[in-house]
Amino acid sequence: MSDSQTSKAAEQDSGHLHRSLKARHMSMIAIGGSIGTGLFVASGATISQAGPGGALLAYVIVGLMVYFLMTSLGEMAAHMPVSGSFATYGARYVDEGFGFALGWNYWYNWAVTIAVDLVAAQLVMAYWFPGIDGVLWSALFLALMFGLNILSARGFGESEFWFAAIKVTTVLVFIAIGVLMIFGILKGGAPEGIWGNIANFSIGDAPFAGGFAALIGVAMVVGFSFQGTELIGIAAGESEDPAKNVPKAVRKVFWRILLFYVFAILIIGLLIPYTDPKLLKNDLGDIAVSPFTLVFERAGLLSAAAIMNAVVLTSVLSAGNSGMYASTRMLYALASQGMAPRIFARVNGRGVPVLALLATTAIAALCFLTNIFSPKVVYIWLLNLSGMCGFVAWLGIAVSHYRFRKGCEAQNYDMSQLPYKAAAFPFGPVFAFVLCLIITLGQNYENFLSDKIDWVGAIATYIGLPLFLLIWFSYKLATGSKIVKYTEMDLRGSR
Repeated sequence: MSDSQTSKAAEQDSGHLHRSLKARHMSMIAIGGSIGTGLFVASGATISQAGPGGALLAYVIVGLMVYFLMTSLGEMAAHMPVSGSFATYGARYVDEGFGFALGWNYWYNWAVTIAVDLVAAQLVMAYWFPGIDGVLWSALFLALMFGLNILSARGFGESEFWFAAIKVTTVLVFIAIGVLMIFGILKGGAPEGIWGNIANFSIGDAPFAGGFAALIGVAMVVGFSFQGTELIGIAAGESEDPAKNVPKAVRKVFWRILLFYVFAILIIGLLIPYTDPKLLKNDLGDIAVSPFTLVFERAGLLSAAAIMNAVVLTSVLSAGNSGMYASTRMLYALASQGMAPRIFARVNGRGVPVLALLATTAIAALCFLTNIFSPKVVYIWLLNLSGMCGFVAWLGIAVSHYRFRKGCEAQNYDMSQLPYKAAAFPFGPVFAFVLCLIITLGQNYENFLSDKIDWVGAIATYIGLPLFLLIWFSYKLATGSKIVKYTEMDLRGSR
């Protein structure tokens, strides 16, 4: 049975997803996906390791990579807006097995990430309520995420809109206060004003500390920070007007990256010396080490730690909420295409694939392992399990878009029919693929240069890559799927 026949059969059995996400939802999903604990907490560690200049360069380079990935995804998503975008594009433009592996990789990635976020919520809540069992917080927040997602796609979109609004407001306030401090208008900057702050870029080995190795190491952390921006491709399948809303959201990605990440890192680098010992930490359990908290405290906001703890909690819940939505829709799409049990394609009257949502929630329940092990141990363990998968999805986007365009060339497809056309082809996807591959393979390269290799750590870091290849080639062996020829590629869109 072909993909289209399978999809139609599933829709007849179970109904359709509803196109209920408005332009403002799509825009905030794209914003919310790019702002999280990576910026609020881990950004300090990147500056301490690579210096202010090295961290800033890493964010600019990786931000450019993410921008090209989003334009590639935007072109395909506007042309063919489907809920399981990565799996569908991979199967149609590369190989059925490739799409199969991408889909299961992405579902697993986000399902486990929900568990990561629920454990992180335990660490954050311990700031206010150290005496309460963290498992109770995980149970409460898991029920909240499930409730928001079972309502409708609109319910997810609305909750994500407000989650993202809180994060955006925090970053904008931070930038405004930081600029006032840098120019000496607000206390907390260097006594000499702007020149004293600029001096932080020349302290010690600044602006570039640690050399090339530090830059690569920081690039990996930065890459994790940006993961989630691709959610717009999943949400396109339930957008009211994807041909209009997807390109609109993608076009703003560049400016968001510039404003929310590059400006924020520049301000932190100017106001806090990279040698400040507090920046070395990257601990969700100690929000006092967040560079945002440090800057707010220097500005005289004594309740900064409590405020930032609330914002970090919002970021964690937002990421978990998005993960619940993304993994549920991916499992639905896999079932619709005959790549997962058909029951997961059943949709209720509100357009929600309930059984796919329940299956995802079951994996998210891994967060309850904190009943047996400590929350920090479970957090790191789950984070390692899902870490590589996000980069694999990005590699899949770049490969799928490159082959899609090559298929268009081979079939003389009228490019004017595309609602949105990514700029800088073929440079964009090629640059994104190469850089993403370097970051992916280099995640733990220093381990292999040491006298004693930590094989447990290496396996935990890289397990996602061989697992992806195993799933792909197992599918190929079982079904006989082959790389799709450019001349035989199905280039039809869907709206």
